[in-house]
Amino acid sequence: MTVAVVLDGVSCVFGSGAQTVRAVDRVDLKIEGGEFFTLLGPSGSGKTTCLRMIGGFTLPTSGRIHIGGQDVTLAPPYARPVNTVFQDYALFPHMSIRDNVAYGLMVQKVARAERHRRAEEMLELVRLPGVGERRPGQLSGGQRQRVALARALINQPQVLLLDEPLGALDLKLREQMQTELKALQRQLGITFLFITHDQHEALSMSDRIGVFNNGRLEQVDAPTAIYNRPATRFVAEFVGAANVFDGDRALSLTGLPSAMLRPERIRLLPDGEGQIRATVTDTQYFGAFSRVHLDWQGAAIAVDLNPEQHPQLPLRGSTVGLRWADDAVHPLAGAGA
Repeated sequence: MTVAVVLDGVSCVFGSGAQTVRAVDRVDLKIEGGEFFTLLGPSGSGKTTCLRMIGGFTLPTSGRIHIGGQDVTLAPPYARPVNTVFQDYALFPHMSIRDNVAYGLMVQKVARAERHRRAEEMLELVRLPGVGERRPGQLSGGQRQRVALARALINQPQVLLLDEPLGALDLKLREQMQTELKALQRQLGITFLFITHDQHEALSMSDRIGVFNNGRLEQVDAPTAIYNRPATRFVAEFVGAANVFDGDRALSLTGLPSAMLRPERIRLLPDGEGQIRATVTDTQYFGAFSRVHLDWQGAAIAVDLNPEQHPQLPLRGSTVGLRWADDAVHPLAGAGA
């Protein structure tokens, strides 16, 4: 498999002196051709700055960037084999949908009939046939997102950069578009670099995920590994719900200096059974599961319950037993004492 994008010791620093901000700090990364790769992290973690450097909108302070085997570190955006879909879609309101999609071909001076033909093909691809004559203001948010995708794909980029493109959509539409985006990527075979702060988006769509924190990549791995075998405390707590224990408490509970237990890996039992006893402090109902919050000697623990197995939730203030399998405990690096 060919390598689509390589970052070699890439850093991006803004400001100087006391106002210096190291937005991206010596990042090394390889993204394979045809991969759906996601950069995941909280706001301000450096993921969008990283995407902007790959797209050529921001230049790195140090390091090199290669796309398709070519050094593009200092190349302008138009000279890179990439296109970008932004969160606000950036469609031209005065243009028809067809002309919005065909805009990149117009810049390349492709004949009008040809660019309109290809624009209609792209609209068919993103399941928007027959809307070419409309204006962006006449479409829904999900439809505008598809138009932005069609416009970005019409020039057949080697890499498609997606900067939180689903962030403005409501939950149901966002979930629908997640499925459609992944299917489209598989159909086209184009490398997708997707930026999000939404862990569920990242886990459900990606071939691999890079988790950003304070300008650095804390872990790059498959979604299952990111969730089940997080490398650090930050990854464990940012991706999914996690019970994280440090120091003496972790040693007494798990035998490890720092460890993670996912809530769904813990069994709730009657008082007197299990490895420890804990007191119920609250319960939450989420439909597909219920979360029970407990106190164990001053430490908070969460347990997720299947409603079919536990139709009746324990009462607040009641004491219960907790049990887990040995392989449910995962050791962590980067946790405090």
